[in-house]
Amino acid sequence: MTNINVVTGDLLDQDVEVIVNAWNRNIIPWWLLLPQGVSGAIKRRAGYAPFRELAKHGPIPLGGAVLTSAGKLPFKAIIHVAGISMTWRSNERSIRDSCRNALAMAEQKQFTSIALPLIGAGTGGGSTSAVLAMMKVELATVRFAGRIVIVQFKKD
Repeated sequence: MTNINVVTGDLLDQDVEVIVNAWNRNIIPWWLLLPQGVSGAIKRRAGYAPFRELAKHGPIPLGGAVLTSAGKLPFKAIIHVAGISMTWRSNERSIRDSCRNALAMAEQKQFTSIALPLIGAGTGGGSTSAVLAMMKVELATVRFAGRIVIVQFKKD
């Protein structure tokens, strides 16, 4: 059985080995984008190194996942998922594929714990409750031996 916890707080304060960044398809250069949400917080605290690495991967299929270093953050890595389309919207498939591909990468790299934001909520336009429900269902079906934390953002 998959170990999934839902918490309220800041993704960057979680005690896990790897975090997930809800990103876009990587077609627009990262330096042209205004930092928002999870990505903005990661850029401010991690620095630009993870995003420079991410740019080298080129376009990411919708729902795809890319692994980079964590920059100045205390994690072993960041998994960036393309949870939103070119029109800045998420849908059920992009959310489910992002969850599945992020967990497959974490399993492959043998991470023991992962924290994910609500992929496709916020900038992606999805409602918090609908996105959370989709993610819980999808993550429960994925093979991952470690601990999964879904983080609902809340400012201090």
